[in-house]
Amino acid sequence: MAIVPETRPRLSYAALLPRVTALGLNVETHPVFIVGIRGYYTASMGEPGNDRGIYDDAIFLVSPAFFGAYNGNTDPSRYRAGTASGPGKGMARLMPGLWMVHTFDLHRGKSAPPYLALCQRKGPVSVTRDGVDQPVSGNFGINIHCGRKNGTSSEGCQTIYPDQWQSFIQSAQDQARRFLGVNWSHATIPYALLVDAD
Repeated sequence: MAIVPETRPRLSYAALLPRVTALGLNVETHPVFIVGIRGYYTASMGEPGNDRGIYDDAIFLVSPAFFGAYNGNTDPSRYRAGTASGPGKGMARLMPGLWMVHTFDLHRGKSAPPYLALCQRKGPVSVTRDGVDQPVSGNFGINIHCGRKNGTSSEGCQTIYPDQWQSFIQSAQDQARRFLGVNWSHATIPYALLVDAD
C-alpha cells in the first residue's frame, strides 16, 4: 500500500476560503493560516474510509500571497485504546474545527533533535481518544510537524510528508515574516481542520 499519493492535493483558494470563514476565521486579522482536510484521499488511497499510518489527508498553507498544498496526515499513526488521560491513555485524534493555538516553536520528537514546527502552545484543543466515548480538552502537544517516509510519526499530531516538510516550514516562516511583522515568531497561526472525501 502506498504511504503517500502520487500528486499533491488540488484545491483552489476560492473553494477553500468559504469553508474556513464559516468556522469564524477572520483572514484580515489572521492573514497567514493553515488548513487540514481529513479524508482528502479517502476514495482513492488505502482501504475504504480514512486510514491511519498513511498521508491520505491534505494540508494547505495560505496567505494573501501564497497558497501551498502538501500531502499530510491528521490522524494518529496507529490505534491504541485506553483511558482519557494519565498512563495508558488512548491515541488522540484532533477534532475538526478552528484552532487558534499554534505558534512557531521547537517540536521535540522521540527520535530527532528539536526542530522548528508549528506547536500547540497557546491554549487547549479537543480530541477524541481511542477507546473513550467522550471528547477531552487540554494541552496535549498536538503539533504540526514533519512525518517520516516509513510512517506518519503521529500520536495525534498533524504531520507532513518529509520530502515536503522543508518547503512547508520555510514558506510558513517567509509568509509570517511578510504579513505578521516583527512578532511573527510569537504570533498565533490559525489551524482549521475540515473533514472531506475526494
